Amino acid sequence: MADTKTGNRFDSPGQGSRTASRDGAGETRRPKVEAATRGRTSISDGVVEKIAGLAARDVPGVHALGSGMARTFGAMRDRVPGGSRSAARGVSAEVGDVQTALDLEIVVEYGVAIADLARSVRENVISAVERMAGLEVVEVNIAVSDVKLPDEQDEEGEEPGGRTRLQ
Repeated sequence: MADTKTGNRFDSPGQGSRTASRDGAGETRRPKVEAATRGRTSISDGVVEKIAGLAARDVPGVHALGSGMARTFGAMRDRVPGGSRSAARGVSAEVGDVQTALDLEIVVEYGVAIADLARSVRENVISAVERMAGLEVVEVNIAVSDVKLPDEQDEEGEEPGGRTRLQ
Protein backbone atom coordinates (compact mmCIF):
# COMPACT_ATOMS: atom_id res chain seq x y z
CA MET A 1 0.00 0.00 0.00
CA ALA A 2 1.45 3.38 -0.92
CA ASP A 3 0.96 6.63 0.97
CA THR A 4 -1.04 9.03 -1.16
CA LYS A 5 1.07 12.04 -0.10
CA THR A 6 4.57 10.53 -0.45
CA GLY A 7 4.14 7.40 -2.53
CA ASN A 8 6.45 5.57 -0.08
CA ARG A 9 5.94 1.93 0.70
CA PHE A 10 7.43 0.07 3.66
CA ASP A 11 7.29 -3.70 4.10
CA SER A 12 8.30 -5.41 7.31
CA PRO A 13 8.60 -9.17 7.81
CA GLY A 14 5.40 -10.67 9.06
CA GLN A 15 3.61 -7.33 9.17
CA GLY A 16 2.45 -6.93 5.58
CA SER A 17 2.65 -3.53 3.93
CA ARG A 18 3.18 -0.40 6.00
CA THR A 19 3.05 3.15 4.83
CA ALA A 20 4.86 6.28 5.79
CA SER A 21 3.04 9.54 6.30
CA ARG A 22 4.03 13.13 6.74
CA ASP A 23 2.93 15.07 9.73
CA GLY A 24 2.26 18.79 9.72
CA ALA A 25 5.97 19.65 10.23
CA GLY A 26 7.03 17.84 7.07
CA GLU A 27 8.74 14.93 8.89
CA THR A 28 8.16 11.36 7.77
CA ARG A 29 6.79 9.09 10.49
CA ARG A 30 7.33 5.39 10.12
CA PRO A 31 4.76 2.99 11.51
CA LYS A 32 5.78 1.51 14.83
CA VAL A 33 6.90 -2.10 14.40
CA GLU A 34 7.68 -4.26 17.41
CA ALA A 35 11.40 -5.10 17.63
CA ALA A 36 10.55 -8.78 18.24
CA THR A 37 9.15 -9.05 14.71
CA ARG A 38 12.30 -7.73 13.04
CA GLY A 39 14.18 -11.00 12.94
CA ARG A 40 14.40 -14.51 14.23
CA THR A 41 16.34 -15.92 17.18
CA SER A 42 17.36 -19.54 17.17
CA ILE A 43 18.95 -21.36 20.09
CA SER A 44 21.06 -24.43 19.47
CA ASP A 45 20.67 -27.70 21.32
CA GLY A 46 24.13 -27.23 22.83
CA VAL A 47 23.18 -23.93 24.47
CA VAL A 48 20.11 -25.45 26.11
CA GLU A 49 22.18 -28.48 27.18
CA LYS A 50 24.75 -26.25 28.91
CA ILE A 51 22.08 -24.23 30.70
CA ALA A 52 20.37 -27.43 31.88
CA GLY A 53 23.65 -29.07 32.89
CA LEU A 54 24.74 -26.13 35.03
CA ALA A 55 21.29 -25.85 36.61
CA ALA A 56 21.24 -29.57 37.46
CA ARG A 57 24.73 -29.44 39.01
CA ASP A 58 23.58 -26.60 41.29
CA VAL A 59 21.14 -28.92 43.09
CA PRO A 60 22.57 -30.36 46.33
CA GLY A 61 22.73 -34.15 46.14
CA VAL A 62 23.74 -34.29 42.47
CA HIS A 63 27.27 -35.73 42.48
CA ALA A 64 27.85 -35.64 38.70
CA LEU A 65 26.14 -35.76 35.33
CA GLY A 66 26.67 -38.43 32.70
CA SER A 67 27.34 -42.14 32.75
CA GLY A 68 30.56 -43.57 34.12
CA MET A 69 32.01 -43.88 30.62
CA ALA A 70 31.16 -40.27 29.70
CA ARG A 71 32.71 -39.03 32.94
CA THR A 72 35.86 -41.10 32.32
CA PHE A 73 36.31 -39.71 28.81
CA GLY A 74 35.54 -36.24 30.13
CA ALA A 75 38.23 -36.53 32.81
CA MET A 76 40.76 -37.54 30.12
CA ARG A 77 39.67 -34.64 27.90
CA ASP A 78 40.08 -32.25 30.84
CA ARG A 79 43.74 -33.23 31.16
CA VAL A 80 44.52 -32.35 27.54
CA PRO A 81 45.98 -28.83 27.30
CA GLY A 82 43.33 -26.53 25.86
CA GLY A 83 40.59 -29.05 26.63
CA SER A 84 37.68 -27.92 28.72
CA ARG A 85 35.07 -29.72 30.77
CA SER A 86 31.76 -29.91 29.00
CA ALA A 87 28.94 -28.32 30.96
CA ALA A 88 26.57 -30.30 28.78
CA ARG A 89 27.96 -33.75 29.70
CA GLY A 90 25.06 -36.04 30.62
CA VAL A 91 22.42 -33.77 29.07
CA SER A 92 20.60 -34.18 25.79
CA ALA A 93 18.20 -31.56 24.44
CA GLU A 94 15.75 -31.52 21.59
CA VAL A 95 15.01 -27.90 20.75
CA GLY A 96 12.17 -26.64 18.61
CA ASP A 97 11.08 -23.09 17.80
CA VAL A 98 9.27 -22.51 21.10
CA GLN A 99 9.62 -25.75 23.09
CA THR A 100 12.35 -28.07 24.29
CA ALA A 101 12.58 -31.53 25.85
CA LEU A 102 15.54 -32.61 27.96
CA ASP A 103 17.10 -35.91 29.05
CA LEU A 104 19.54 -35.88 31.97
CA GLU A 105 21.70 -38.68 33.30
CA ILE A 106 22.80 -38.07 36.87
CA VAL A 107 24.85 -39.64 39.65
CA VAL A 108 23.36 -39.01 43.10
CA GLU A 109 25.03 -38.81 46.49
CA TYR A 110 24.29 -41.76 48.76
CA GLY A 111 21.51 -41.07 51.27
CA VAL A 112 19.65 -38.53 49.14
CA ALA A 113 15.96 -39.22 48.45
CA ILE A 114 16.04 -39.77 44.69
CA ALA A 115 12.40 -38.78 44.06
CA ASP A 116 12.89 -35.48 45.92
CA LEU A 117 16.20 -34.85 44.17
CA ALA A 118 14.65 -35.51 40.75
CA ARG A 119 11.85 -33.05 41.55
CA SER A 120 14.38 -30.39 42.60
CA VAL A 121 16.52 -30.97 39.50
CA ARG A 122 13.45 -30.67 37.25
CA GLU A 123 12.34 -27.44 38.92
CA ASN A 124 15.81 -25.89 38.70
CA VAL A 125 16.39 -26.95 35.09
CA ILE A 126 12.94 -25.80 33.93
CA SER A 127 13.34 -22.46 35.67
CA ALA A 128 16.81 -21.82 34.21
CA VAL A 129 15.98 -22.88 30.64
CA GLU A 130 12.68 -20.99 30.51
CA ARG A 131 14.25 -17.85 32.00
CA MET A 132 17.44 -17.84 29.92
CA ALA A 133 16.31 -19.33 26.62
CA GLY A 134 12.65 -18.31 26.65
CA LEU A 135 11.64 -21.82 25.60
CA GLU A 136 8.79 -23.80 27.10
CA VAL A 137 10.22 -26.96 28.68
CA VAL A 138 7.74 -29.73 27.93
CA GLU A 139 9.58 -32.50 29.76
CA VAL A 140 12.72 -33.25 31.74
CA ASN A 141 13.50 -36.97 31.84
CA ILE A 142 16.00 -37.98 34.50
CA ALA A 143 17.93 -41.25 34.50
CA VAL A 144 19.87 -42.04 37.66
CA SER A 145 22.88 -43.99 36.44
CA ASP A 146 24.82 -44.38 39.69
CA VAL A 147 24.99 -43.61 43.40
CA LYS A 148 28.17 -42.09 44.81
CA LEU A 149 28.95 -44.01 48.02
CA PRO A 150 30.78 -42.18 50.82
CA ASP A 151 33.77 -44.54 50.76
CA GLU A 152 34.10 -44.63 46.96
CA GLN A 153 37.06 -42.94 45.39
CA ASP A 154 36.06 -40.08 43.11
CA GLU A 155 37.04 -40.42 39.50
CA GLU A 156 40.38 -38.77 38.80
CA GLY A 157 40.07 -34.99 38.97
CA GLU A 158 36.37 -34.88 39.76
CA GLU A 159 34.79 -33.23 42.77
CA PRO A 160 31.20 -33.38 43.98
CA GLY A 161 28.80 -31.69 41.58
CA GLY A 162 30.83 -32.81 38.57
CA ARG A 163 33.35 -29.95 38.95
CA THR A 164 36.95 -30.56 37.98
CA ARG A 165 39.57 -30.18 40.70
CA LEU A 166 42.51 -27.92 39.78
CA GLN A 167 45.91 -29.52 40.24
